[in-house]
Amino acid sequence: MIRVARETEIPDMQRIEVEAGRMFLAVRMDRVAGDDPLPVAELRDYVRDGRAWVAVDDAGRPVAYALARWVDGLAHVEQVSVHPAAAGRRLGAALIERVADWGRERGAAALTLTTFAEVAWNAPYYERLGFQRLPDAGLTPGLRAIRAEEAAHGLDEWPRLAMRRAL
Repeated sequence: MIRVARETEIPDMQRIEVEAGRMFLAVRMDRVAGDDPLPVAELRDYVRDGRAWVAVDDAGRPVAYALARWVDGLAHVEQVSVHPAAAGRRLGAALIERVADWGRERGAAALTLTTFAEVAWNAPYYERLGFQRLPDAGLTPGLRAIRAEEAAHGLDEWPRLAMRRAL
């Protein structure tokens, strides 16, 4: 089940992000695997604004989450994290569809995200969900700003790109 995240679930969201991040150890991206989760204050803003969703297990505990924001008039998937124990259940896809619905409800023509180009559960996965790779020349000002923030954070040590899917 996918539902809007609750403020009391922020620690669960951080735990999910840390556990999901450990998957990057398998592809020798140790720095990404060891990155800190999003801060409580930032997650609280997403939750309070209704831009955070969780997938919950049968006991109602979060096992995956997604965050969204507006970038240049389009819905943007800011984060999707799935706990490894819940992987393979299409929870990431379901969360992305929830973000897409959120964007459609607000009149967005497309959904965007940024991701690692060569990690199997990143760009290739999003392509299977209908996203297309954007060339650098096709980036909007907001996507260029996001990519610059990512580069400043050191994420460009590995190939990254922006992607878009029409809604």
